[in-house]
Amino acid sequence: MAHNEETPTMTTPQRPLRSGFGAASTAEEVIEGIDLAGKVAIVTGGYSGIGLETSRVLRAAGAEVVVPARDPERARTALKELDGVEVAPMDLIDPASVDAFTETFLASGRPLHILVDNAGIMATPLTRDARGHEAQFATNHLGHFRLTTRLWPALVAAGGARVVVLSSRGHRFSPVVFEDLHFEHRPYEPFLAYGQSKTANVLFAAELDRRGRSQGVRAFSVHPGRIVGTGLAKYLAEDALAAAGAVDAEGRPVRDPARQMKTIEQGAATSVWCATSELLAGRGGVYCENADISPLVEDEATWRADEAAPGVLPYAVDPEAAARLWEVSERLTA
Repeated sequence: MAHNEETPTMTTPQRPLRSGFGAASTAEEVIEGIDLAGKVAIVTGGYSGIGLETSRVLRAAGAEVVVPARDPERARTALKELDGVEVAPMDLIDPASVDAFTETFLASGRPLHILVDNAGIMATPLTRDARGHEAQFATNHLGHFRLTTRLWPALVAAGGARVVVLSSRGHRFSPVVFEDLHFEHRPYEPFLAYGQSKTANVLFAAELDRRGRSQGVRAFSVHPGRIVGTGLAKYLAEDALAAAGAVDAEGRPVRDPARQMKTIEQGAATSVWCATSELLAGRGGVYCENADISPLVEDEATWRADEAAPGVLPYAVDPEAAARLWEVSERLTA
């Protein structure tokens, strides 16, 4: 991947655009009227949850969609109703698997117009990959870093590409702790590890955009909302979900978009908006939610007290941290 060596400057302003959409908007609504014929998209985790809905609406708009999957057979079953979606094997936590997928895609000679780094794991027990990296950081960030940077020639060849990195409001749980990325010297806490990986997603998109914009590659990070039923919460007990207000007394998902409790169709909206909206032409490096650019949090105490308040914490869009994470990630994926 070619490097743009300009010095990091202040991040792109986190100022909402008044997009006309909101927390209740669906992926179908934000893509209405957009023709993706002739475009190629890759969606990681594109066979379940909001990834599946993302694949569906991109394909319905005419895009050629490729879904790399750790379980290709399960993916083919989930995608069988979507004509023309291509499935290929790939496991984000396995560097050789990521490399094999990217080499095969690059050999096809296709440009890559849209890359949605959607797959992820959350609040897992302590697990390490073959290199000793903590699994949430390795999967959610390093795997996508490896994938994206190795697909760089195809992104540049598109002559205008967008990379959408799925983060979360969970970035508020932790900054990237550079001194102990893999919980070797501190007690492991599942949500601290998750939060660190989600902050890494925001920083990655910011630095990717800085490095890629001169070659037509723009990047965005996304908070999809709190969506029950995607499989992401499989390590959380039902009583924990109930305590968090995510499910009711009968175990049914609570839907309240104003409080970020969304359907899968609503949860996919911001990813699709970032991937396709003309409002974002010439923009990038920003954290988005509710199908708009999110504001920067000025008063962290107030924001933490209001679960509905949009906003990204300053440490997640800090350009120096973003540049440092890039350099660390290059070393860890060499």
